[in-house]
Amino acid sequence: MTNILIADDHDLVRDTIAAYLETVDSFKVFTAHDLASALEVMSGVDSIDLLILDYNMPGMNGLQGLERACTSYPATKVALMSGVANREIANNAMERHARGFIPKSLSATSFINAIKFILSGERYLPFDLVSSAPASKNHDDFTNVSAREMQTLEQLCIGLSNKEIARNLDIQEVTVKLHVKNIFSKLGVSNRTQAALFAKERYLF
Repeated sequence: MTNILIADDHDLVRDTIAAYLETVDSFKVFTAHDLASALEVMSGVDSIDLLILDYNMPGMNGLQGLERACTSYPATKVALMSGVANREIANNAMERHARGFIPKSLSATSFINAIKFILSGERYLPFDLVSSAPASKNHDDFTNVSAREMQTLEQLCIGLSNKEIARNLDIQEVTVKLHVKNIFSKLGVSNRTQAALFAKERYLF
């Protein structure tokens, strides 16, 4: 059983996310309404695998709350969630050891995929927030890849099949196959594993 703690001061948002996550069999969800109560829950549960913190809730003080959580519970993966998908905040959060930045604008399916991606040990940052990332992260290799192909690559990195990607992006499976073919050609790789490694080695996702 995977333990997830959702901390958000908006009851509807928090409870809706928790209820949805609980439909996934491998997740057990805990909730908190601010940073203090989140840390209290953390201290009372044997192991929280993933802590998701709302950026704007009480106690966060910008990214100080994120840093406090990461420092207090280094074995727990901590992600930041926000209704305002701000590039600067996202990139600063990742520099401060967040394992992911999750916009509240994500679809339900993409939200689940982001969580699974983080739990697998990867770092999650949506591609549309990457453009202002630190220069040390090399994205020049992706300048010829279209926005839709980048979305396909992101899903591919999670390990989804063409059918699953088609459903998530609401496009035809044959279109996904074309995107995958174009990705292979533009990145100079020959299979899905190589494409995923190519992206991850460049800290794209």
